[in-house]
Amino acid sequence: MNANSSARHDAVIVGGGHNGLVAAAYLARAGLRVLVLERLPQVGGAAVSAQAFAGVDARLSRYSYLVSLLPRKVVRDLGLRLDLRRRRISSYTPVVRDGKPTGLLVDASDPGRTRESFRALTGADREWEAWQRFYGTTGRIARRLFPTLTEPLPSRAELRRLVADDAAWEALFERPLGETIERTFADDLVRGVVLTDALIGTFTHAHDPALRQNRCFLYHVIGNGTGDWDVPVGGMGAVTGALAEAARAAGAEIRTGCEVTAIATDGNGDAEVTYRHHDGEETAVGRRVLVNAAPAVLTGLLGEEPGPGPAPEGAQLKVNMVLRRLPRLRDTAVDPRDAFAGTFHIAEGYRQLETAYTEAEAGRIPSAPPSEIYCHTLTDTSILGPEAVRQGFQTLTLFGLHMPARLFADPAAKERALAASLAQLDAVLAEPIADCLATDDAGRPCVEAKTPPDLEREIGLPGGHIFHRDLEFPFAAGSPDGAAARWGVATAHPNVLLCGAGAVRGGGVSGIPGHNAAQAVLEELAG
Repeated sequence: MNANSSARHDAVIVGGGHNGLVAAAYLARAGLRVLVLERLPQVGGAAVSAQAFAGVDARLSRYSYLVSLLPRKVVRDLGLRLDLRRRRISSYTPVVRDGKPTGLLVDASDPGRTRESFRALTGADREWEAWQRFYGTTGRIARRLFPTLTEPLPSRAELRRLVADDAAWEALFERPLGETIERTFADDLVRGVVLTDALIGTFTHAHDPALRQNRCFLYHVIGNGTGDWDVPVGGMGAVTGALAEAARAAGAEIRTGCEVTAIATDGNGDAEVTYRHHDGEETAVGRRVLVNAAPAVLTGLLGEEPGPGPAPEGAQLKVNMVLRRLPRLRDTAVDPRDAFAGTFHIAEGYRQLETAYTEAEAGRIPSAPPSEIYCHTLTDTSILGPEAVRQGFQTLTLFGLHMPARLFADPAAKERALAASLAQLDAVLAEPIADCLATDDAGRPCVEAKTPPDLEREIGLPGGHIFHRDLEFPFAAGSPDGAAARWGVATAHPNVLLCGAGAVRGGGVSGIPGHNAAQAVLEELAG
């Protein structure tokens, strides 16, 4: 590669995360000349696997870790060799009632067992029946709504007609979710379990009038019409690997170690993408530029001033661990292999979530940080080497809520947040988690934490926001003009499109923005 050279492509894709790879595969399969530019030495963005601990043969999903929103349509269209495995347990939530350790187990494959767990926790069937009705409703909405995510944006009125349930529309799209939760459920723990899906990567509360919690909740319960969160066999790196293979096989060119520094466009004709690499600087020219980066990053690349409103801010603590064995639970009625096979909720009662939000909003690390844990290796051991499997090693992923980036201005805050989160885990265990951790080559415990500032520094997420910016409802605002607007991927520049999580219907490991940006480009260039 020669410095200051230029080459013309039909599409230049900025960022080789999973959405960029989806867009590249679709466009290259249509016969377009496609170039993908990735800053890091490898593609994948947040959807990668890594050996996080020296001498420990475990390839962890270091950032993102589960898959729900990736449409089967995309898997089929691109011929992806990918195995997504359903978790047999949905969730377990420990709690102390009447001085006795107990908990709520939701078994995805055994409704009778789940009903008995509700009855043991609450003393009656009321909450179980309310749970069935509530998730029956979200399931019906999911089946109607999910197929629209890979179609041009419906209008608000069209989506409402599709939902075909005025009460459900009001509950999910018009009124704060907290009202519905409080009206539907009486038990504080059950309320909290429901609310957690509204708070993943979203710093808000149950009664936020802006309905950020509603938007987050919606995306967490509609995946593939079921809302199931599946384990990618081989880890998140297997998802990226399958997508990169599909893109390259179709003819897309993928260059890593290439940091885009500027995008120049007058909105007409071609756009220029300047990037640097170890040999110098180059410019790629594209009929269309697709940006698989946050809108705030695009603003900087265009040399524009940030718009009004707050900057993106992530709100999570991600902790990766490797264990010698699973810990014993204080609730002896539940096998740890069941409890950790699904989502293990910690300090996520309804009132606890509100207290944690209030403390974080005031600038303090929550005294009882809410979090959820899952164990990949109870569903898929392929991320472990043979010796680690033989020794019975397990992985744990902890995702902490209400940890906004503002709390980590002090570098020491990270260790405090980690210690407080692990203390809440220890509170429901019969032994300290530290006693179960494996150690690396240097004898250090196998535990690493990632804060929002870490995510900004390592994978380029502004403010560490895992969705790039606040999620939006999946319908068009106003009357979309042009293919990019109809597909929810438009920017202020006609030849520059979003193809990442910051697009309408973005967020999560879905490939949906990549698919939709590709469809918009194909419409525009065909026209």
